[in-house]
Formats: sequence, structure tokens, C-alpha cells
Amino acid sequence: MSIKHDVINLDSKKVGTIELKKEIFSLPIRKDILKNVVDWQLSNRRKGQHKVKQRSEVTGTTAKAFKQKGTGRARRGNLKTNILRGGGVTHGPILRSHQKKLPKKIRKLGLKTALSYKEKEKKIIIIDNLLLSKISTKEMSKKLKKLKIKSALIIDSNAKKKEKNLEKSIVNICNINFLPVVGMNVYDILKFNNLIISKDALVEVEKRLI
Repeated sequence: MSIKHDVINLDSKKVGTIELKKEIFSLPIRKDILKNVVDWQLSNRRKGQHKVKQRSEVTGTTAKAFKQKGTGRARRGNLKTNILRGGGVTHGPILRSHQKKLPKKIRKLGLKTALSYKEKEKKIIIIDNLLLSKISTKEMSKKLKKLKIKSALIIDSNAKKKEKNLEKSIVNICNINFLPVVGMNVYDILKFNNLIISKDALVEVEKRLI
């Protein structure tokens, strides 16, 4: 089973139709799956490198600050104690990993669900090709304006690694991002309002998810 979808060019003219596979673009919208995949992505992005020194790590003398008795003051140990300025920190952040594990089939289902959500919202735009003759941010801005797009994630084929004109043309356009199929992910698909996919990229997406 499949879904018919229009194919347009960068000048916003219809150039044909294509069939989308229902097992990728017509799944039930599982918010729990989307949440789990996004949480997994954001957790794995965290570095966990913030750290404070604990009492045993502070450099300083271990000698008593003053004698035990006769001063009328409370007993005091060395100056590395956590209740003094310059001393160690109690229960502060330490080096740790925030990485989570998520089954591959859930990650795959998350991508399918995100694509199904965009298709349900009519936010997927399929372009015949994304090749540009030259690098031009001004020209690309005009084309996006003609397509009535203010926020979009652009997905192009992995095979076009040498084709950098599009990527360089949109790098300074606000709310527009570019990813190859191999970098496609749930967080970025949901982050942007529209999803623009080239025909070549669509073939790779279907091979990856079926």
C-alpha cells in the first residue's frame, strides 16, 4: 500500500507524483515513542564534563588552623573543609556519562513515527532535485519564500557528498537546516516546521527504514 504525493521543483512547480510507503509515512502517532527517542538523543548529546573539587582534591595544608583549647572558638580541623571558603564542595557535580541505551527497533520506529506525523500534518515537501548551479544565499532565500517556507529541515541524498552548493547557500538562513539521509533524526524532524526531501533521498530513506 502507498500514498500519492506531489513532486515539485525549487521553483514551486509540480513536476510529477510519487508514492510513499504506508509502512513508513502512515503509522499511528505514538507520542511515547517520540518522547523516548528525543530523550535518548538529547541525553547522548550531553558531555557530563562539569566538575567541582571535593575535600580530598583541594590543595592546602592539613595543619590545624589554631590550637584546640583556650581560644573560646569552635574546634577547627584543616582548612580544606567544605564549610570554609576555598575548601572542598559537598555533593557537587562530578564527571559522569549521561548516555542512555535504546533498542534499535524503537529508534527505527521513532523515525517512522516522526515521518508519519509530518505527512499527517501535510508538512512534507518532495523536491525533484536539490542541485544548485552556484552558491547563493539570496537566490535560495527567494526559492524558499516562493515555497512559503520559514522553517524547514532539508534532507538530501548521501550520494551527493560533493554537492555543497545547497548546504553552503542555506548556512546563514534562519530556521533552515540541512542533513544527509544518514544524519536524519527524530529531534530535528520535529524541531522544524517543514520537511523537505529530494527524490533521491526518499529512496534512501525507504531503504533504511523498511
